[in-house]
Amino acid sequence: MFSEVTRQDFDKVMLPCYNPLPMIPVRGEGSRVWDQQDKEYIDFAGGIAVSCLGHCHPVMVKALTEQANKLWHLSNVMTNEPALRLAKKLTELSFADKIFFANSGAEANEAALKLARRYAVDNYGSDKTQIIAFNQGFHGRTFFTVTVGGQAAYSDGFGPKPGNIEHIPYNDIEAFKAAISDKTCAVMMEPLQGEGGIVPPTPEFAQTVRELCDKHNALLVFDEVQTGNGRTGDFYAYQGLGVTPDILSTAKSLGGGFPIGAILTTDKVAKHLKVGTHGSTYGGNPLACAVAEAVVNHISTPEVLDGVKLREQLFRDHLAQINAKYPIFKEVRGKGLLIGAELVDEWQGRARDVLVAAGDEGLMLLVAGANVVRFAPSLVISTQEIEQGFARLECAVAKLYNA
Repeated sequence: MFSEVTRQDFDKVMLPCYNPLPMIPVRGEGSRVWDQQDKEYIDFAGGIAVSCLGHCHPVMVKALTEQANKLWHLSNVMTNEPALRLAKKLTELSFADKIFFANSGAEANEAALKLARRYAVDNYGSDKTQIIAFNQGFHGRTFFTVTVGGQAAYSDGFGPKPGNIEHIPYNDIEAFKAAISDKTCAVMMEPLQGEGGIVPPTPEFAQTVRELCDKHNALLVFDEVQTGNGRTGDFYAYQGLGVTPDILSTAKSLGGGFPIGAILTTDKVAKHLKVGTHGSTYGGNPLACAVAEAVVNHISTPEVLDGVKLREQLFRDHLAQINAKYPIFKEVRGKGLLIGAELVDEWQGRARDVLVAAGDEGLMLLVAGANVVRFAPSLVISTQEIEQGFARLECAVAKLYNA
């Protein structure tokens, strides 16, 4: 029999690197979640862009249940059917020829960076090691990926960092031109910055990055951990930009809540990770791949992808309606169902206040820094759930505005 647990138990038994909200969710269905007291919440957070089909979607439950009764784990001494089916599907949906499976976005990005460095060393020599990344970028929490991420608060204080990594402002073409050279092995960027505030690239910037990577024989690595798998209305965000990377990392919504990550790349690049150069105990796990296969098959349909674009407009319309009454948002930006509402100058630093107030009203939100309220709901959230969620958000904003 399970013992009763409370939020206070977190402080007793968990490392203090998180500060979770007071409520503890215990069950979910669609875009609704209930806590220990059976209070209902509408979920506009999606597990930070993970729960792309909401909670306990039938296609995911079916895939997991069926695979759980077949085979849980082997090792990468051999392959398995779900991994092969998923890999084939991802190559059909993208530029890629080859796939490597990991367990998270950080692991996928770690593999991508190692591959880029190995490719450069094999082809151009040991001094072509520079990695260019962008201020306010986020690529994971391993020491390599957190250093490549452009937020020093996450990487400082752990001793000497991996070297030859340069950060420049996102969307700054002249800074990029000044930074890249024949010593650059890779450029890592998000095709829509997530944690950094939901910042899209300009078409000119994205195109320039691609062109200069080609000129200097550097690989372009797109971190699509947050933007991939239908989040922007294209299956991958690069497809809406018209700029194709050499390596793409994906995770989060790839498994719809079951941990899995992957890198996608070309035959030309992939051959440089020979046997023994990289690996993963759980990468390509049959359970994870079976669930991800079901998720990908469902998301990649025109019905779902077109529905993301329709839902984006509903979110923008509702935010505009709230802002007309309570003008707290300076700008709404993003694409598909990765949307950020930046607060006006007088409300700077209060994004978490909005998150907490919304929680009190029964709405789950996210932030992207101190000044941006972030929305990353299920890609198939219902119109009714959207309307109810925004009614709760309006109540929360009204209370803050009139306080």
